[in-house]
Amino acid sequence: MTDLAFAQMAGGSGAPGAIISFAPLILVFAVFYLLLIRPQQKKAKDHQAMLGQLKKNDEVMTSGGIYGKVVALTETIVTLEVAPNVRIRVHRPQISDIVTGDKAKDAKES
Repeated sequence: MTDLAFAQMAGGSGAPGAIISFAPLILVFAVFYLLLIRPQQKKAKDHQAMLGQLKKNDEVMTSGGIYGKVVALTETIVTLEVAPNVRIRVHRPQISDIVTGDKAKDAKES
């Protein structure tokens, strides 16, 4: 009878620990963060910094590919002169790059 009791106690097929079961999920999340989330946050931070440095007489390119010179700035709208006496208003986040100005000069020096 005692042999039967010992056999029942010792015969555990030990399930893997909780951390080992979640390890693949944790690993997938870590790779997802490093390859997708972090670079996107860095790109958004750089874009916000570029928009903060925007000033009059900078030549910029919009996300639609229109080049123009900044003639007026507000909190949300940038007025661009795309040809003599032709001005358009663009939502500030749609400015994708500064073509000339401090940013362009810094890029050339590097």
